[in-house]
Amino acid sequence: MHTELTPNESLKLIESMIGQAKKSFSRISFYFLLWGALMIAAMLSTYLLRNTDPAWSNGIAWGVAGIVGGIVSFVYGARQSKSEIVTNPMDGIIGQVWISFVITLLIMILCGGLAHRDPGPMITLLTGIPTFLTGRILRFRPLIAGGVIFWVAGIAMHLTSDPMTLTVIYCGSMVFGYIIPGIMLKRQENGLRTA
Repeated sequence: MHTELTPNESLKLIESMIGQAKKSFSRISFYFLLWGALMIAAMLSTYLLRNTDPAWSNGIAWGVAGIVGGIVSFVYGARQSKSEIVTNPMDGIIGQVWISFVITLLIMILCGGLAHRDPGPMITLLTGIPTFLTGRILRFRPLIAGGVIFWVAGIAMHLTSDPMTLTVIYCGSMVFGYIIPGIMLKRQENGLRTA
């Protein structure tokens, strides 16, 4: 038998789903911290070693970071899904947002490589979308701000070609867009465990 929900009951149901998403998706702090650290390491390696070997300026550090991050993320995700008892619709939505990001990211990297263009500024702009949406879905303001930071950084990266400036902008966006929100999300996750 189908019954209509009152506006108050509907609001409580939505808040309950968001609360469930925060509990089940608070584990994503790991991914923000992992990828933030890997991307900073790749950018710094590329900058510091750009004059020593052409392979470094051609993206070897990014490839290594991507492979390591992909393997670690896959293993961590597989372990988490085995221990996860309950899932909710928000899990699927956030997961689909990030899958669409990765697919678009890989296409941008391939197209940038074929056109001999640095895809970094466009990828930084693109990174704002899933970060911002994840923050909105979870109602987590640090990730919302992180998404905006990536958009601003992507625009700034389009306006310069100086390697040092690009490195500072990119690493700064990772610190303020991924690392700091990841730490804050981790604290929230730890608080949910003790509650």
